[in-house]
Amino acid sequence: MKPVALIIDDEVQIRRLLRVALEGENYQVHEAETGQLGLVQIANRKPAIVLLDLGLPDMEGLEVLKRLREWSETPVIVLTVRDDEGEKVAALDGGADDYVTKPFGTPELLARLRAAQRKTRPQEEVSVFKHDDLVVDLTAHVVTRAGREIKLTGTEYALLRLFVQHPGRVLTHRYILREIWGPKSEEHRQYLRVYVTHLRQKIEVDSTKPRLIRTESGVGYRFNPGE
Repeated sequence: MKPVALIIDDEVQIRRLLRVALEGENYQVHEAETGQLGLVQIANRKPAIVLLDLGLPDMEGLEVLKRLREWSETPVIVLTVRDDEGEKVAALDGGADDYVTKPFGTPELLARLRAAQRKTRPQEEVSVFKHDDLVVDLTAHVVTRAGREIKLTGTEYALLRLFVQHPGRVLTHRYILREIWGPKSEEHRQYLRVYVTHLRQKIEVDSTKPRLIRTESGVGYRFNPGE
């Protein structure tokens, strides 16, 4: 049975583009032109993924997201023409799994869609993460490269564990700071940057060109184990 994808967007051209891309990936695609209709369809069709535009005619996409998160953990990718960092952060902190800024490339969209759906399978959470010769054993709390142990501080390990548990997902500065250092540390971005730099130096092949821990400018970081 094909997985269901729901597109909530009032632009016909965007819906057509997304339908072609999603049907090419073997999704059963449904559409909604308004936020209210979108919420009804989510309840009725129980989609595997939702693509949500932030600029809808009846309500803001952030309001749709807020209402949805009151009763559903369905993966949501936000679509926006607005290159506004604050809005992207608000969407991610509001429960979106990722965002794509219009215009977007189909390969990028599909890659982010796959990453968002991986998050919904907690029963498959790995105890050992492997990428090339890097191995992170979350049970033993041991990190190795090419068989040799990498010494991490407690904070560096906690940060790496958080990334490993959310592969492909954008984690905002605020979210990471809250999870690692607590709610009173949410504005200390420079503190976070220092630790990310140290962690990159220890786990990246080339810390000046990081492949695993990617910076999402003004928003946060994305862990990219698939690359």
